[in-house]
Amino acid sequence: MRRPVIRTPLPGPIAAGLIERDRRAMSPSFTRSYPFVMDHGEGCWITDVDGNTFLDFTAGIAVCATGHAHPQVVAAVTEQARRFLHMSGTDFYYRVEIELAERLAGLVFPGTPARVFFTNSGAEAVEGAMKLVRYATGRPNFLAFIGAFHGRTMGALSLTASKASQRRRFAPLLPSVYHVPYPSPARGVSTDDSMGAIEELFATVMPPESVAAAFVEPIQGEGGYLVPPEDFLPRLRQLTAANGILLVTDEVQSGMGRTGRLMAAEHWGVQPDVVCLAKGIASGLPLGAFVARAEVMSWDPGSHGSTFGGNPVACAAALATLDLLQEGLMENAATVGSHLLEGLRRIASGHPDLVRDARGVGLMAAIELDTPEHAVEVVQECFRNGLLLLTAGRRAVRLCPPLVVTEAEADLGLEILAAAVTRCSTSRPVAAAPR
Repeated sequence: MRRPVIRTPLPGPIAAGLIERDRRAMSPSFTRSYPFVMDHGEGCWITDVDGNTFLDFTAGIAVCATGHAHPQVVAAVTEQARRFLHMSGTDFYYRVEIELAERLAGLVFPGTPARVFFTNSGAEAVEGAMKLVRYATGRPNFLAFIGAFHGRTMGALSLTASKASQRRRFAPLLPSVYHVPYPSPARGVSTDDSMGAIEELFATVMPPESVAAAFVEPIQGEGGYLVPPEDFLPRLRQLTAANGILLVTDEVQSGMGRTGRLMAAEHWGVQPDVVCLAKGIASGLPLGAFVARAEVMSWDPGSHGSTFGGNPVACAAALATLDLLQEGLMENAATVGSHLLEGLRRIASGHPDLVRDARGVGLMAAIELDTPEHAVEVVQECFRNGLLLLTAGRRAVRLCPPLVVTEAEADLGLEILAAAVTRCSTSRPVAAAPR
C-alpha cells in the first residue's frame, strides 16, 4: 500500500521560495491553510515541488471528482484542444456544448424539459440563477439560510451567510435577501425551527407572494458539511410550491456524484426548479452551470450571456467526467463513503471530549471538534504527516477525497486522522483538580 513520503521540512526549500514570491505578487485575500505547493498528481496522490508525496482528501475543494489527471479526462481535453480552444457560446454554436447541455438537462431533470446556461464558476451560476428567478417570477425577494455559502460575487455574497470575514467591509449588499436558520442536529436546530422562522418572515417583513426563490444547499458545504434532518428538503419543497416560490438547490459542492447520487437532493426525493453546478462538473477545468425547467428558463435573447461560459475544452472534460461518474464513480462514492463515515464515527467515539460529531453522505464527510483551534490543529498535524484536509464551518474538519478513492486509501486517511486527533487530545492541558 502506497503511503505518504515527507522528504524535507515543510515547506521544503523550493516551496518556501515560491511561497515568498506568491506573497509579493498575489492578493493577500487568499486563505492558505498550510504551505503546500503543488507539482503534480495522480488519482488521490499529489507531489509537491520538493518531492514530498501526500494523500489528498481535499480534491481541490471537491473539484477533482475523478482524481488528479485522470487519463480519460486528459485525453478528452487534449483532443478538444487540438480542434479549437474557444468559440463563445453566447454568439456561436459548437457540438460539445450542445451535447453537454442535452446530457445535463436529461440527468438533472429526468423526464422533464429543461435548459442549461453555462458559466465559469459556482458563484456565476448562482448569480445567473438569481437573475433567472427574478425574471421568471417578477418577484424581488430571496430566501436563504444561515451557514450558507453561495459564492463571493455581490449577488451570491448576499445569499452567503457562512463567515463574517466574507462579508466584512462589502456592504451594502443586494437588498431583499432574508436568512433563516438551517436545520441540523449538530446545531440543535430542527426542521420545525426553520419552517417556523420562514413563516415568521412571511407574516412580518417578507410576504410569500414577494419571494422569487429559496436558495438552499442540500448539504451545507463551507458552513460545516451539515446534513439536514430527513424531512427538511421535502417540507421546504412543499412550502415553496404552495406559495409559487421557486426552489433553487446549490449543488456546487454536493453535486456531481459526491454523495453517491448525481445530485444530493435526490437522497430526499426532491426535485427543485433550478440547480446550480460547478466544482466537480469538469474534473478541475473552470466550468459551472445552472439548469432549470424549460418553462422557467424562457427568458428573451440578450437577457443573460457569458464570453467564456461553456468553454469547449471544459465541456469536453465534463462529458468525460459524466462518463466516469456513470461508469462506477458514483457507486464508489456511496460504498467508500459509508466505509469512511464508519471510521470517522469510531474516531469520534474514541475521543468524545474532543470530537463532538461525525457526519456525512457519500464522500462528503466531516468530524466536528470542540473548538476552532483544535480543528486547525488536527488539519496541521495531518499535513505534517502527509494527509491534506481542510476545515469547514467554525470547527469542522471536512473530508472530500476524489471519487476514485479506494477503501484502502480511506483507511490510510483515517489512520493519519486518528493519530492527529489522538495527538491533539493528549496535548491538551490537563484541568487542575478542584480544591
